[in-house]
Amino acid sequence: MTRDDTRFDWDMLMRFGLGALGLGPREFWTMTPREFDAAAKGRLGLFNDARALDRAGLAALNEKFPDRAAS
Repeated sequence: MTRDDTRFDWDMLMRFGLGALGLGPREFWTMTPREFDAAAKGRLGLFNDARALDRAGLAALNEKFPDRAAS
């Protein structure tokens, strides 16, 4: 019997999900591929659509979430 090199590497995926992401087996097996992709990219710091915050964005956040004086 020969190994089919086009097989999906479940062992690698499980090592990453259970090890690097720290998912439990139930969490791992109930995730959708899209959820797993988002978690993996988040863990690896791959935010292709992330943009730097500019002054206008910072001003908008400050207006929406103003600092409060300590009580």
